[in-house]
Amino acid sequence: MAFEELLEDPVVQTYLHELVGPRGMPVAAAPPDGEVTDEELAEELDLELNDVRRALFILYENDLADYRRLRDEDSGWLTYLWTLEYGSIPENLRDEMHRLLDALEERREYERNHEFFLCEVDSIRFEFEEAMEFDFECPQCGSELDALDNDHLVTAMDDRIDELRAELNVA
Repeated sequence: MAFEELLEDPVVQTYLHELVGPRGMPVAAAPPDGEVTDEELAEELDLELNDVRRALFILYENDLADYRRLRDEDSGWLTYLWTLEYGSIPENLRDEMHRLLDALEERREYERNHEFFLCEVDSIRFEFEEAMEFDFECPQCGSELDALDNDHLVTAMDDRIDELRAELNVA
């Protein structure tokens, strides 16, 4: 997938936004041609230098940016030249989907293996043991705790797990 096509994909945009946040999104969404310094990017995008550096570092940590250092012979100062490399985004998204799948499977098991009670007034959910400690009364308002049927939640998780497994081609 071409670089520009990747950036037009709403999933990729959301992924980048989740990584760098709103302040770093201009850095992620407007990658330079070739190498650029963080100072040049900050000036070009009219952003605070710290926001640019933070975004570049996050992109680097996620294998989406790389840099090389140049040392000025006279002053000894280091200059970092950054390049954004978005070729690993599809693999990163796939890894995120696997993490989501694992978390959903774990949460589904938790939901299946526990009994819950609900305070209808305060919308607070309690596990059975907790509800028993409070004599099945809400510690906030004193109203009676009702047994909660979470089958619809488990079913929704089952559906999402099936979708993720199909998309990831895993059994």
